[in-house]
Amino acid sequence: MALGGGIFTTQNKVLPGSYINFVSAARASANLSDRGIATMPLELDWGTDNAVFEVTPADFQKNSLAIFGYPFTHDKLKGLREVMDKVRTLYAYKLTSAGAKAANTYATAKCCGVRGNDLKVVIGTNVDAPEKFDVSLYLGTTLVDAQMGVAKAADLKDNDYVIWKDSATLAETAGTALSGGTNGTVDGTAHQKYLDKIESYTYNTMGVVTTDETTKSLYAAFVKRMREEVGSKFQCVLYGKAADYEGVINIKNRVLDEGANEASLVYWVTGAEAACAVNKSLLNVKYDGAYTVDTDYKQSELESFITSGVFAMHNVSGETRVLSDINSFVSDAEGKSKEIFGDNQCIRVMDQIANDIAVLFNTRYLGKVPNDASGRVSLWNDIVKHHQQLEDLRAIENFSADDVQVEQGDAKNGVAVQDAVSIVCAMAKLYMTVTVS
Repeated sequence: MALGGGIFTTQNKVLPGSYINFVSAARASANLSDRGIATMPLELDWGTDNAVFEVTPADFQKNSLAIFGYPFTHDKLKGLREVMDKVRTLYAYKLTSAGAKAANTYATAKCCGVRGNDLKVVIGTNVDAPEKFDVSLYLGTTLVDAQMGVAKAADLKDNDYVIWKDSATLAETAGTALSGGTNGTVDGTAHQKYLDKIESYTYNTMGVVTTDETTKSLYAAFVKRMREEVGSKFQCVLYGKAADYEGVINIKNRVLDEGANEASLVYWVTGAEAACAVNKSLLNVKYDGAYTVDTDYKQSELESFITSGVFAMHNVSGETRVLSDINSFVSDAEGKSKEIFGDNQCIRVMDQIANDIAVLFNTRYLGKVPNDASGRVSLWNDIVKHHQQLEDLRAIENFSADDVQVEQGDAKNGVAVQDAVSIVCAMAKLYMTVTVS
């Protein structure tokens, strides 16, 4: 990223940008950005190669065949349906991009992957002009392209599925299949390519469906670096990763469906966490996905999940619900308490503040506004307005304009901001005493 960001110990940063710390209080335009953006690296049989591509729910519902190679209802897209049901945008990446593209005499598949082998070219004589041809392309049994009255291969227009070979000689065929398409190997190199490409994007949640410990450690290290050194505030959803870090959500439950990756609950949690409003929690939210989730846990195990920073679902009268909306942070440290930094609702508020104020400063103030009393008052005013919106949403409470102090930094071009907020959490426990006489 071009601008500096992350946390600071002393005011000694070299790159211009926004450096924002969050600490727990000792115990004795300033608009809110929208949530709902997720990113996932995916093992796909079809799709754009070697690039991050954006998918909206409308795209997914209408064009899933062209984007992912299967119709919306296909079992291969079960996990994607879980995440796309929640988010407003998914930044997807095809981990299998290093495979081979299917081909035949007439065309080459646009994407690598085994799904390209299900493409078939059908060529017939045009009824009105016998010297010309009608060329149709099928994916499985679905007609995906038809071009009528074509004189030669060079006249064919490429589509979402194939690139036609201009030098081919058209001839009648009841169906010539493409072949040779393969999925690329999913290894550390494939995951690193994704991380290199996604680093410049902004999103709320990253989800990785994997059971490989080395891969999970790679992503845990990535999210920590991005949050603390780059200033990109997001959380990463992983299955069975006790990272002891607020940026990693550690899922406990495995899915029991035959043929499904046991880590597939990552899809739903990634979407739900990304879409969860800054003033809301997933605590006790019902799982409305299609996987069969293992919730066979004792009460003592559920208690241990909460104390050990495990995001778990449990059975509540036959329904699968979120036990507690927490992340993997468990180690109380100086300036960071588990009660606050282990709670995902608190992290959402903190990330909202960090992302919004960074965008505000980087777009409205950096290099544009003089660092004098008037300029600092303007920045103070924007931060106060932002926090007042959070208070209106009941994400924070008891906020006072005096809680924000904007002063000259140690350097002439530095601005030092002292800020204090009290985050509101969803009700989780009821303690009630009833006196009966």
